[in-house]
Amino acid sequence: MARTKNTKPLAHIDCPGGGQVWVDGTTLYIGHMRQPTGTTIVDVADPTKPKILTKVEVPAGWHSHKVRVADGIMIVNHERQGTEGVAEFGGGLGIYDVSKPAEPRLITKWRTHGKGVHRYDFDGRYAYISPTAEGYIGNIAMILDLKDPAKPEEVGRWWIPGQWKAGGEEYPWDNWTPPRCHHPLRVGNRLYVSYWHHGFYILDISDLSKPKAISGINTSPTFPHPTHTCLAIPEPLKGRRVMVVADEDVAKLWPAAPAFTWIYDITNEHLPIPISTFQVEGVDPDGAPQPPMRGCHQPSERFKGTIIPFAWFAKGLRILDIADPFAPKEVGFFEPDPPEGFELASSNDVTMDSRGLLYLIDRQRGVDIVETSVL
Repeated sequence: MARTKNTKPLAHIDCPGGGQVWVDGTTLYIGHMRQPTGTTIVDVADPTKPKILTKVEVPAGWHSHKVRVADGIMIVNHERQGTEGVAEFGGGLGIYDVSKPAEPRLITKWRTHGKGVHRYDFDGRYAYISPTAEGYIGNIAMILDLKDPAKPEEVGRWWIPGQWKAGGEEYPWDNWTPPRCHHPLRVGNRLYVSYWHHGFYILDISDLSKPKAISGINTSPTFPHPTHTCLAIPEPLKGRRVMVVADEDVAKLWPAAPAFTWIYDITNEHLPIPISTFQVEGVDPDGAPQPPMRGCHQPSERFKGTIIPFAWFAKGLRILDIADPFAPKEVGFFEPDPPEGFELASSNDVTMDSRGLLYLIDRQRGVDIVETSVL
């Protein structure tokens, strides 16, 4: 049976597993992990009775596991899975008009070189993406202008020096994992960029055409988990600027205990300092190395005040209060039952709507709509 604290499940949507959930108004958008289902669009006006409106499919060999919506525009990623499938489909972004959510209309497809786009941020005008690009090793950070959604234009890009192979840059990582931009997130004129086993970077994007690195930190190889998401908190906490940095419990460099989340003091942007960490109690009872996908994955990119919901793989939804960033504390949780046929839950993403309801997607199957009393 599901375990709860300060939470109440309202409904369960039986659907293929996914990578991301996003709510715009009273419409839920679900990005799925595996073809043929790319995106499912659901009416959640009554959160106790969600209604599937339509689905957007993708061909074999590709997935569309991320989705963001703003101002009637939906963007979904197209990223290659494996080596088989419809090669001509190509990696990039699908850009849709969802002014009528039940009738999504493809406006255009923005294509990139190679594998495609992984994660991204979207504010209705600009998309901050992590594509593979011709001439570069691994994913880089890129900014697209969607002022005219039918004609996206690149306005800026940034990469770690050494990635631009075609530019003759010296590659210094022959004995290390290749660099990979994972997830850019914008707050004000800053872009907070996770870079997998190369840590994170804070970029100044006052000039979108010329992103400039302010600082960067890499906790690898001391800690074997890749840096997944950098969530900067807009308002100061205890007089400090704070950033939540989630490591993902996959792709471990060696057998290790489950991944956790960090809290950084970024008051001095040139010298980020880790000030605390958080791990779910009981995720590793004896401190021994554990298989992957037990620990931390992703914080909600929407949150309220100091309350941050998290998707914590096998431990479901965890709700953290970081009012004291030096001592984050758990104030609620929802541990769903594993999907039928699976030993453990695999909570992959969580988001919040304007009503304060939470939407938790399992990587294997299903979405839970959850109410909480802590918001």
